[in-house]
Amino acid sequence: MLIEDIIRLTEAMGGVLVQRPGPGDGTPELAWGDVFFYYAPDGVIPKAQPFATIVTKDYPGDDTSRLGRPGAFRINVAAGATEFRRQTGHDPKDPAGPAITGDDVVMAHPVYGSMGWLAVANPGPATSDTVAALLATAHGMARGRYERHAERSRPPGEQ
Repeated sequence: MLIEDIIRLTEAMGGVLVQRPGPGDGTPELAWGDVFFYYAPDGVIPKAQPFATIVTKDYPGDDTSRLGRPGAFRINVAAGATEFRRQTGHDPKDPAGPAITGDDVVMAHPVYGSMGWLAVANPGPATSDTVAALLATAHGMARGRYERHAERSRPPGEQ
């Protein structure tokens, strides 16, 4: 999978706002070149975290995927505890879980794994179907949060 493949796949899910930070847009330079996916059918970046990200470089304190290699990237997905357990065999909060690294393998996110995030560095044939399913799950959870928030925000009588 290429970055553009993931973007097309995710946008096709509907209601997705893709943020691609770069020079001159007010985003921190560290985020330039990365991609952030939000469920935002109104086109406004919500105050919530994205439901998935693509990172193209190592961040401070997160170099386990060795993203300094040419063309390397990692897809990160807010999969939730249930899917996290299904993919890894352990609870997100379990620090005894195995530390898996490498390309084209599903792993606990090296920083946000305890929050139910999964990651795949350089997704390929072994993980492309799983990445698509994880993105669909995360998109569905983000859509549900958005809809619940919208319902709570409606004035009385407009239900």
